[in-house]
Amino acid sequence: MAHINLNNDLPGIRGLMSFRPEMSQPLNEFAEQLLRANNSLSRGERELIATYVSYLNDCYFCQQAHGGIAQYLLSCSTNFIDDVKADFQQTDLSPKMKALLVVAGSVQRSGKAVTKEQIDAALAVGATEVEVHDTVLIAAAFCMFNRYVDGLGTWAPQDRNFYIERGKQRAEEGYAHYNPAH
Repeated sequence: MAHINLNNDLPGIRGLMSFRPEMSQPLNEFAEQLLRANNSLSRGERELIATYVSYLNDCYFCQQAHGGIAQYLLSCSTNFIDDVKADFQQTDLSPKMKALLVVAGSVQRSGKAVTKEQIDAALAVGATEVEVHDTVLIAAAFCMFNRYVDGLGTWAPQDRNFYIERGKQRAEEGYAHYNPAH
């Protein structure tokens, strides 16, 4: 049960957005631009960054929700998503994605934890400055989203299939016209 009466029984950020629908539109438009607009990072890669940061923040709802979307978009298994969260360096991700996840992990700890060496390493393996920028912004945004979800004590379904099934829908529909009640 959430720390406040949300007047709905929706899980995670869905319950919060239903409680304050005037806040959901700008947040969803931001997520749409950040995670789905044209970009040299694929939608799946951006969702994977969001998943990883949410995992580091121990936000079960967000790591599972965005993990389900990433799984669908990247055509990978739940085990692969779990492997990325546990130790992405040991996965078959590209050197560029590994370098960007290093940056994202530093942002999660503190913006000041990001080093010039980490940025240079990402650029050296093919990341563009826009990709580095967007990685930092995704990581920072998901720190906010995770704290929003967990700070108000929302609930999260424990059945991971819930997120896998919704991942396909969210991947196809996007965030801009998202109705949290559906």
